[in-house]
Amino acid sequence: MEPHWMVIAGVILHFLLQGALIVQAILRPHRDPSSRVAWIVVLVTMPVIGIIAYILLGSVSIGRLRIARVERILNGMPQPKDIPGMSVKEIQPLGNSRFDHVFRVGYSINGFEPIGGNTADLMTDSCAAIDSMIRDIDSAKNHVHVNFYIWLTDNSGTKMAQAICRAAARGVTCRVMADGLGSRGIIRSELWPQMQKAGAKTAVALPIGNTPLAPLWTRVDLRNHRKILIVDNRITYCGSQNCADPEFRVKPKFAPWVDAMVRFEGPIARQNQILFASDWMAHVDEDLRHLILEPWTEHRKGLVAQVVGTGPTVRYSAMPEVFESLMYSARHELIITTPYYVPDEPMQAALCASGRRGVETTLILPRKNDSWFVAAASHSYYAALLDAGVRIFEYEGGLLHTKSLTIDEQMGLIGSANLDRRSFELNYENNILFHDEELTRKIRERQLSYQWQSHEVTREQVASWSVSRRFFNNAIAMLGPVL
Repeated sequence: MEPHWMVIAGVILHFLLQGALIVQAILRPHRDPSSRVAWIVVLVTMPVIGIIAYILLGSVSIGRLRIARVERILNGMPQPKDIPGMSVKEIQPLGNSRFDHVFRVGYSINGFEPIGGNTADLMTDSCAAIDSMIRDIDSAKNHVHVNFYIWLTDNSGTKMAQAICRAAARGVTCRVMADGLGSRGIIRSELWPQMQKAGAKTAVALPIGNTPLAPLWTRVDLRNHRKILIVDNRITYCGSQNCADPEFRVKPKFAPWVDAMVRFEGPIARQNQILFASDWMAHVDEDLRHLILEPWTEHRKGLVAQVVGTGPTVRYSAMPEVFESLMYSARHELIITTPYYVPDEPMQAALCASGRRGVETTLILPRKNDSWFVAAASHSYYAALLDAGVRIFEYEGGLLHTKSLTIDEQMGLIGSANLDRRSFELNYENNILFHDEELTRKIRERQLSYQWQSHEVTREQVASWSVSRRFFNNAIAMLGPVL
């Protein structure tokens, strides 16, 4: 009889755990109803697999201790209005611009005002971007701050590490941060201790615990997806590029990786500095507030820009709000490039609304995606987009990795965030909003060059897809709220 009672006890415990997880899924804050319903369906229909999946993927928390530390650091940061260079009236920008509301959304996220007095250069390609970053590191006088999601030990990654070593050896303070998952190769390589030996300070962002029980208290695929370089508090880079060759050896069959990176010079670097300092101080017991409060004396005219930093410790709707505000601001033209398009319902509606109200709306995606899951989910949205008048192009020249948006040849956004739920809810991202016709024109020209290397997806093509393909695409898309 004892085994019989053990089976009954096991069944009771299973149902109690299943019920507790269902209650947790319902009570989990910041989840849209479709996500709650999806998780309940998974837990009910796949009792064992569903429980394991929820334990591994159901949380969007980086852990209570980390959250408490990040909040404490952010609360201790100087107010942006008190930071030199951030409140200089002669370089404050917009009066009654029709883009004021977009910048107000950005301000509500980080407290950063849109700030003028900046210059910007769009890098020619990935190799040129790495070379430019290395030149700036070699010219650094005071400090170099680096944060990459993926940093490989290839030609570009090695050159970057060597530049850090040179700067540190001549007395420049170098702080190097890399994501614990995306950059695990270089962290485990000889380049990491070489930088440390040269005098650089290093930190691993969101390290992955060695214990197999780590997923019980934190979701291991919540990552620091940022790509930031800051030199001497006045130069910064922002865009989609990781520290890697375009051949991207870890996934060579999708190469080349096609990225866009912008070099900014001016007070906008101070806003990126705050993002870096927040990340650094969350992992290292070192106070960087003195760098943020350094005097700023270069008061000049220049383009208007605003840093937008999002992540699991910022409100979950922050990045979608920025994208949707930009989409609804377009009057004549909207061009978007992204490697991963898995939107939530409001964003899909915003993009469709852009096409329906007569805005020339273009979405450019890669023809071959390194994630079959994302590719299938993206395809499920094609029919509705095309019916709304959105033009869809699939890039043929490699994996289009550029995350960019331009509207009406006047305003745009460049950065690390994709139009997918991972960027919305799981990853730390860094982006820069800008209001400048010249920079917008250059990025728009780059977008059009992608379009010229693409084939256009038509309604006839999508209508010809087999029932099995449409079923598969839609079934995968249904898992978006879960994953």
